[in-house]
Amino acid sequence: MTVLVTGAAGFLGTRVINALLANTGGGPPVSRIIAADIIACPIDNLRVESRAGTIADPAFIRSIVEPDVDVVFHLAAVLSGQSETEFDLGLQVNLDATRTLLEACRALRKPPRFVFSSTVAVFGADLPDGVPEDSVLHPLSSYGTAKAMTELLVREYSRRGFVDGIAVRLATVTVRPGKPNSALSSFVSGIIREPLAGIDAVCPVPLDQPLWVTSPAVVIGNLMHAARVPAAALEGNVTVSLPGLSVTPEQMLASLEHVAGSEARARVRCEIDPYVARIVATWPGAIDDSRARRLGFTSDRDVDDIVRQYMFESLVKEY
Repeated sequence: MTVLVTGAAGFLGTRVINALLANTGGGPPVSRIIAADIIACPIDNLRVESRAGTIADPAFIRSIVEPDVDVVFHLAAVLSGQSETEFDLGLQVNLDATRTLLEACRALRKPPRFVFSSTVAVFGADLPDGVPEDSVLHPLSSYGTAKAMTELLVREYSRRGFVDGIAVRLATVTVRPGKPNSALSSFVSGIIREPLAGIDAVCPVPLDQPLWVTSPAVVIGNLMHAARVPAAALEGNVTVSLPGLSVTPEQMLASLEHVAGSEARARVRCEIDPYVARIVATWPGAIDDSRARRLGFTSDRDVDDIVRQYMFESLVKEY
């Protein structure tokens, strides 16, 4: 089986590739992975073919969608913060390039399974508790708008039989290692990651702001599952809101204190950033994920598990 991964050098991309190499969750073994990103994929494996280029270039897209591609994980994106400040680039990468990628897949002899990573930012503000998966979308950010339009493209290309698509709406993934990125949700990792490293951190939203979150391990497992869910089980509705946990920053900080002590908690202060707080408030704090669970997707048990998972991974890297 040949798999194409866009955004292959990124946080999710590298983890997806490692899961494919390990054959996490079973399924047909992967013989070849085309790892596409603007920089070389850091994974050194004979089955991984790194391709450096931008998906904003149609010629590059056509070069990576080779005739034997069976599965596509489309993870490449301009994140929320950069999409707001660089409107044209956000649409070029998040919408236009995805259409070009879908067209390249359409030309294949056999429609590939097309796993598209969407976001809960497609929903918008003034949402009910436990937002239904089929709620009308009113995104209030450039990132959410582009993702919502792309969900419709994946649905239409799937309806026409051009791809075997599934668009999965990811919760905010935390705790991400490394440095803060351009995502407006970056603080959700920062208020845990930085204190555990002995660094002060700022929470830019109210401490009682509900957030819909998931851990790296769970989201990778769910992306792997998305590649295996039978099309018949989706019953024509290829968009799925993945499971998550509804937590507030205050609850996350309580978990930080419970797991790592009061000194770690004391390193976080709340300073409201009106710009960040306004956009984050348009994201749902809880979603009805019952359909996703029926389809076999899973969630974390509690926020303590998420914090412990990050601490364990950090210790493993040290040794």
